[in-house]
Amino acid sequence: MKFSTTVLALFAASIATSEAFAPAPTFGVRSFVAPSAFELDAKKSISDLSDEELKGKKVLIRCDLNVPLDGKTITDDTRIRSSVPTIEYLKSKGAIVSVCSHLGRPKDGPEDKFSLAPCATRLGELLGADVKLAPDCIGEDVAAMINSAKEGDVILLENTRFYKEEEKNEPGFVEKLAAPFDLYVNDAFGTAHRAHASTEGVTKFLQPSVGGFLLAKELEYLDGAVIGGKK
Repeated sequence: MKFSTTVLALFAASIATSEAFAPAPTFGVRSFVAPSAFELDAKKSISDLSDEELKGKKVLIRCDLNVPLDGKTITDDTRIRSSVPTIEYLKSKGAIVSVCSHLGRPKDGPEDKFSLAPCATRLGELLGADVKLAPDCIGEDVAAMINSAKEGDVILLENTRFYKEEEKNEPGFVEKLAAPFDLYVNDAFGTAHRAHASTEGVTKFLQPSVGGFLLAKELEYLDGAVIGGKK
């Protein structure tokens, strides 16, 4: 599967700002990798990755699980369902899958009403497998949880917007978010245009950084609409 040239625009910022994004040295975290245009063009989708590139690898996948809630009840699970094909594919290839997403607009750090716990439960139901909710999206406890996971396991990281640094794309936060992982998949079309830590920042630390099936589908539709003159 090949993306249209539209996808390059979504990642252009990561190329243009790579030199200005040099993180401060921190013990025990992933070193900075500046992505080149060739690297981003060569591997565009998870289907372009070999089985060897996925098996046993710790994959961070950005999904859009920003679903409507009535208290703790999900009233529309469309976005969760849309994320399932890419997650199932990664599971089938023996990857260790960690999903990250935002939910709502937390203002002052963690808020129970914005926890992704209901999403973890529903995602587990759709996958027919246990999906564990991490206590955070960064930190030693999260890293330990990921390191102890087995091939095919799925973990849902807690709401990335519990940290203001997520939307600011703050380098220190980005480094911590990327640290436990080997590669990155973006499958959140609705947020792919935003230069946030979980959508743009992590691509500077995790290579390959590729798109998922939902992102590919949306980009192909968009490219077709533009070329075909659809409105």
